[in-house]
Amino acid sequence: MTRLRAVLSIGSNMEDRWALLRTVAREFAAETVAASPVYSTPPWGVEDQEEFLNAVLIVEVEAEPMELLRRCQRLEEAAERVRVRRWGPRTLDVDVVQVHREGTEVLSDDPVLTLPHPWAHQRAFVLVPWAQVDGEARLRDKPVAQWIEALPVEEVRQIVPLGPLVEPLVQSPLAEQEES
Repeated sequence: MTRLRAVLSIGSNMEDRWALLRTVAREFAAETVAASPVYSTPPWGVEDQEEFLNAVLIVEVEAEPMELLRRCQRLEEAAERVRVRRWGPRTLDVDVVQVHREGTEVLSDDPVLTLPHPWAHQRAFVLVPWAQVDGEARLRDKPVAQWIEALPVEEVRQIVPLGPLVEPLVQSPLAEQEES
């Protein structure tokens, strides 16, 4: 088992979207390095559906990439995700966008898990939250910020921050007294 650093893109446009995203945040809570705010985003690919809520998590896990994918898929299954139409509505989508092992990017052309994610560089709903939590992020040997600049301005403008995925830790009154 090796330690991986992974970028996960999470999204939902059905049922209680906030609650569904927070189930992923809870699942990875102990392994989360960074969590983006939640963004309201227009549908991508198939436009005749509800808006999505999207966020990005950066996690460090003890797993192989395929094990991480299976863990993400179990979360989707628990949310009763049904794959009826490609890019169609979904209760929960948890994509493995990028993986690093010991500082080296993991590349894979396996059709089950292609790394990096084959469309991430075209998706503002992945790139904008990712850049928010990692300003130095790179995808396919290019800064994520450059990928964002290459997208249509209107597409990027439609990615609207709504609020935190996870509430920040509140310092206890006891800890505050000890500091003074």
